[in-house]
Amino acid sequence: MRVLVIVIGALVTLGLAAFGVVAAQKEAGPTSLLALATHVISPAKGTSMPAAASVSTPPATPARPVAAPVTQVSDTVTAPRPTPAPVQVAQNKPAPAPAPAPAPSPNPHAATAIPPCSNPAAIGLSRVVQIDTTGGPAFGTEHFKQYDFLRDKEVVLTFDDGPWPENTPMVLKARQDNCIKATFFEIGEHATWRPDLTRLLVENGMTVGTHTWSHKDLAKNPYAKDIEKAKDEIEMGISAVAMAAAGGPVAPFFRFPDLQQPPDLIAYLGTRNIATFSTDIDSFDFKIHKPDDVIKSVMTKLEKNGKGIVLMHDFQHGTAEALPALLQQLKAAGYKIVHMVPAAPVTTLAKYDDMVRAQDKYSSSNNTRPQSSVVKTISE
Repeated sequence: MRVLVIVIGALVTLGLAAFGVVAAQKEAGPTSLLALATHVISPAKGTSMPAAASVSTPPATPARPVAAPVTQVSDTVTAPRPTPAPVQVAQNKPAPAPAPAPAPSPNPHAATAIPPCSNPAAIGLSRVVQIDTTGGPAFGTEHFKQYDFLRDKEVVLTFDDGPWPENTPMVLKARQDNCIKATFFEIGEHATWRPDLTRLLVENGMTVGTHTWSHKDLAKNPYAKDIEKAKDEIEMGISAVAMAAAGGPVAPFFRFPDLQQPPDLIAYLGTRNIATFSTDIDSFDFKIHKPDDVIKSVMTKLEKNGKGIVLMHDFQHGTAEALPALLQQLKAAGYKIVHMVPAAPVTTLAKYDDMVRAQDKYSSSNNTRPQSSVVKTISE
């Protein structure tokens, strides 16, 4: 009996133990499943990770380094936002689109550009050359050989002794009809008489240089023995033409009357950064006045020389009459017209500006009222 009691007690004890084990397994079940799942999906390197380790290592730590670049990228993006905004607005506006159109014109000086020509019969311009007059270079192979810049069959047309009524406008019209430009060496005194003609040339893109105040031969006395008098002739001519141009550009281009060029005066022009121009071909139109003879003179010499800076005079009426036909013959013979422009305009000296003003002997302090208040039409 005692043995039976012992056996029954043992069985009861075993049953209670078994019940406790089952209850413990039920409580541990989820953790064991998590541990199993972790063991299956973790990139274990030959060993399974403990469940606690996998749970305590969420991607919070690696996320922090990622956040810093995102912030920097955001700063970089937000900082430039004001920059793209105006660009987009500018691109969306139709008005700025034409604005770049003038930009392709590389040269700030309108006179240097070759304009389109609507006349198919015109000879037109071939090219424009810019002259840097620093130090006073000299041109024209009749006297100066160093700077022979013309190519074969190229011609530069130059005119002396103007401006002159009727003739200068005729020369200008022939140039406009043929879409070409030229260089005019003006006498200062003539420019004061008809400043409107000087302005007309400048406004139409011609290059205007100077030719002394009153066309004196500076190689003869009193100028040959008095350089100051010679300077007066040169500088007063420059001041007078500049005044006539009324702010328009006057080139630092100078031609000596009769092509008489004293070395000391060439040196002086160098100190003023003014270029000296002789010629390659002298038309002698001051001697041969008939238009046909002027044309023959120029064409014959060009045929012999092949190219050249041509000296003519808009002071001569025969030359003005000859010019339209001369330009057509130049075109027919295959010549090309080159235009010269300066790198910078000439500057005048105040002393000589005053001397030119003093030449107006008939100026009067009485002439201060406007013309409209002095002269009135009372009957027509």
